[in-house]
Amino acid sequence: MKQDPDTTMTQAEMVRDILRMKEEMRAVILAHYYQDSIIQDIADIRGDSFELSRRARETDADVIVFAGVHFMAETAKILNPEKTVLIPDMNAGCSLAESAPAHLFRRFREQHPDHLAVTYINCTAEVKALSDIICTSSSAERILARIPEDQPVIFAPDKNLGEYARAKTGRELLLWQGVCTVHEQFSERRISQLRAEHPDAEFIAHPECEGVVLRQADFVGSTGALLAHVQESAARAFIVATESGILHQMRSLSPEKEYIPAPPENGCACSICDYMKVNTLEKLHRCMRERTPAVEVEEDLRRKALRPIERMLELADADTEEAKRIVSEISLPFSA
Repeated sequence: MKQDPDTTMTQAEMVRDILRMKEEMRAVILAHYYQDSIIQDIADIRGDSFELSRRARETDADVIVFAGVHFMAETAKILNPEKTVLIPDMNAGCSLAESAPAHLFRRFREQHPDHLAVTYINCTAEVKALSDIICTSSSAERILARIPEDQPVIFAPDKNLGEYARAKTGRELLLWQGVCTVHEQFSERRISQLRAEHPDAEFIAHPECEGVVLRQADFVGSTGALLAHVQESAARAFIVATESGILHQMRSLSPEKEYIPAPPENGCACSICDYMKVNTLEKLHRCMRERTPAVEVEEDLRRKALRPIERMLELADADTEEAKRIVSEISLPFSA
């Protein structure tokens, strides 16, 4: 019986083979900051959801190997229909995406047809196609600020990010009640204890955390913003409330500082996204060797999902007048 080479190779051999295959395939490896450290280290591009979406659109590679969760690879395919998009494991899902089934979101929009839908990128292609503008945690405030104040807005699926954006922008939002199970589990009590133990440490948090946690934070930002902040801050220690995979990049870029993972209520030392960690080096190697699993999006759905993503990318760089034009093209009332 022929042995699977992924079970006999050392990690070093596997890394060398991945780099060899990448050149042969004319591939680019994209990795989210929540991936295992060894996957982050061999990736060509590391980033949060917004950065990876932008870089996926810009790449001239023939193959995109996306080490992240399914909605991220799906977004890359929506932006690059002519390219092969591989993901190490199709089971790398997302609790936020699962919290907004397309048939329920469609019904919600039909119940509020005059509302424009700003939807967090952590959703399926079907939900993107039912949305008007996609956003990320780093762009939500900016995008909401570009929408006329008298325009009612649905924000989905993350209620915590929506509540944070509502507080920052001062505008009313109709919130879908979804959550990220990783960021929802941070313990206000245990964080307070940790802050007492490390009084000189800054507490930084991702806006998917609950409001009671965010109100304690010295800095709130997207994954990319948290990474930038620890490099720029004069603080020497940080308590970090997001998925613990980001600590690898923080330690790599500012090794002289101390990083303390914020604890969840369940007693674990740090918060881990089981979906992100479904991907492994072995699975990355296998998906490149076998060129499967490949992410596919039916063309009609892809076109419908593409425009809301394009609006996100356009609004990121638009001036006030251009933003008004982009928003004004959206057709309301909603009709599926």
